[in-house]
Amino acid sequence: MSQMIEDRRPVTDSPLPPSAPLSHARMPRWAPFAIAAGSIAAGVGIGLGAGWQSRVQWGLVSALVFVLATFLITAKVENARQAKDRVATSVVWVSFVLAIVPLASLGWVTVSKGMEVLDGYFLSHSMNGVLDADFGGGVYHALLGTIEQVAIAALIAAPIGMLTAIYLVEYGKGRLAQAVTFFVDVMTGVPSIVAGLFILATWNLMLGFGPSGFAGSMALAILMMPVVVRSTEEMLKLVPNELREASLALGVPKWRTILKVVLPTAIGGITTGVMLAVARITGETAPVLLLVFGTKLINPNPFEGAQASLPLYVYEQYAVGTDAAVARAWAAALVLIAFVMLLNLVARGIARWKAPKTGR
Repeated sequence: MSQMIEDRRPVTDSPLPPSAPLSHARMPRWAPFAIAAGSIAAGVGIGLGAGWQSRVQWGLVSALVFVLATFLITAKVENARQAKDRVATSVVWVSFVLAIVPLASLGWVTVSKGMEVLDGYFLSHSMNGVLDADFGGGVYHALLGTIEQVAIAALIAAPIGMLTAIYLVEYGKGRLAQAVTFFVDVMTGVPSIVAGLFILATWNLMLGFGPSGFAGSMALAILMMPVVVRSTEEMLKLVPNELREASLALGVPKWRTILKVVLPTAIGGITTGVMLAVARITGETAPVLLLVFGTKLINPNPFEGAQASLPLYVYEQYAVGTDAAVARAWAAALVLIAFVMLLNLVARGIARWKAPKTGR
């Protein structure tokens, strides 16, 4: 009897089949860096041997060699599955480098050239009484115009865009919602010159108003609205429906649920989307050229008279072509980039401040 019981006990310790590998080789952690260094050397060598003068060609060849070498070496040392995984990772890193190198190059050139004339005097003076070919002058009038025009455009476009997104997500059904969605998609691809021509035909020619910063702000608001609608709409869709249902189940009206539950939950993404739209319009030149005209004088009134802006200032100074004007153009471009970065930092601060606090 005891022999039968022993025979019925399950066997737990079964040996591995002879063909199953107990371990497999792994590439060291420094291997990707070594492959990258060898790929760069190979790319440079191929470029020099072929007589290519462009370093961009060297970089593209190096990237191709890096991906190919990663696959072959990994397949040889490890296995084909790990080779495919490392190739996918290599493609991601190569794509990141190809995207970041032009951005870093642009930033370095702008900072190195813009810092030549960027100082307190440049930020606090205008071009009044200064010839374009002469050294001196500043960007104060253009910076003031950009701040006023962008602020007015944001005040116009942000509420309209957010309310439109709330309608599409929370209330929109039927043909009206489809029509609104269609026109938002169409407005997303409208060139900036078309928006400027529309305001020029209606505000300036039909109604008889002259050039002003407000006219430029209306054109910028047209470009900003679809970006705000799309970004706000996507953020509102990410809010879980359970939050809405819980609020409605407590007897809270829908408008109050949207105001107190939905919007605070999505405020971080909405703020980021609004600031992306602001960054989108800050560098526009065509509407400003058509509607604002530009001036060398300080005009603090955006509702009357020509007004300057940073993108138009960069365009005008670079078009002059002299050393002094080109230096001012680079400095103004650096101020414009710093202005957009400051706006994004402020937006992140507001998003963190307004985001709902979650307790542990």
